[in-house]
Amino acid sequence: MDPYEIKHMIIDDQFDGEEFVTADFTHNHRDYSITFKKADLEIINAWLFVEHTSIPANLSSTLIESIRQDIKNQI
Repeated sequence: MDPYEIKHMIIDDQFDGEEFVTADFTHNHRDYSITFKKADLEIINAWLFVEHTSIPANLSSTLIESIRQDIKNQI
């Protein structure tokens, strides 16, 4: 798997009754954002940023699981 680097991570505590974790990261020279539910790290959404816009990201399950583990270790 190609490496990635988490640039920023935001934990939204008690947002609308639920808590979320959003991680911005780079992978293959592209910028992404992925959001998980904090309680079980279920993926909520993932975005790829391209030329001043965002589109839904198509990330491999291996990459998602790796990011999930990194977040789990940090929170």
